[in-house]
Amino acid sequence: MTTEPQESVWLFPPASSADENGLVAVGADITPSTLLAAYRNGLFPMPLEEEGIIGWWSPDPRGVLRIDDLYISKSLEKSLKNFEIRVDTAFEEVIVSCANPSRSKGWIDSQIISAYIDLHNLGWAHSIEAWDEDGLAGGLYGVSVGGLFAGESMFHRKSNASKVALVGLVNLMDDGGSRLIDVQWLTDHLQTLGCSEIERETYLEEIKKLTVEISPNWDAE
Repeated sequence: MTTEPQESVWLFPPASSADENGLVAVGADITPSTLLAAYRNGLFPMPLEEEGIIGWWSPDPRGVLRIDDLYISKSLEKSLKNFEIRVDTAFEEVIVSCANPSRSKGWIDSQIISAYIDLHNLGWAHSIEAWDEDGLAGGLYGVSVGGLFAGESMFHRKSNASKVALVGLVNLMDDGGSRLIDVQWLTDHLQTLGCSEIERETYLEEIKKLTVEISPNWDAE
């Protein structure tokens, strides 16, 4: 069950005003109301190199995964048998693992962790986890707003575990509703899983409808 926070005191510039790097605005806070307002307007937060300063981004093109486009390789198909998918049983462990400082280009700091734990406690942020006999092997987390899942980060401790978690997410969202997974920027790794790029304008038009859809059943798993 989700709890709608009070309306944010911040008003974002339009996503179409982004610079060539996709940066729309700098500053504000990362309270639940501000984060939800950002996602509904096609933005997502990522700290700038200056410690503690939040940037709000809307890249063009935008990386997305359509539910029917997920590509499951033969090795990934075999790996599916090695893990159990769980939902929201270890959200904090997932986001802390994604924030591992040894990872290259790490951007998840303590304020981000705290903000998304708050969002999770209100029912908006979710983790999809791959478990095996040794414990949590990998997972991902993001924010569910209607039919949009805004993916934030993923990690793995065992080979293919984060990909298995992505399969679990797609299966959960494949419920007949209008659904889209946002992956922000397309990477070579994400492209091998079926992710693609769409123009910012197309993304913004789609999320107008997606964010007012009924959300997937996050209690189904």
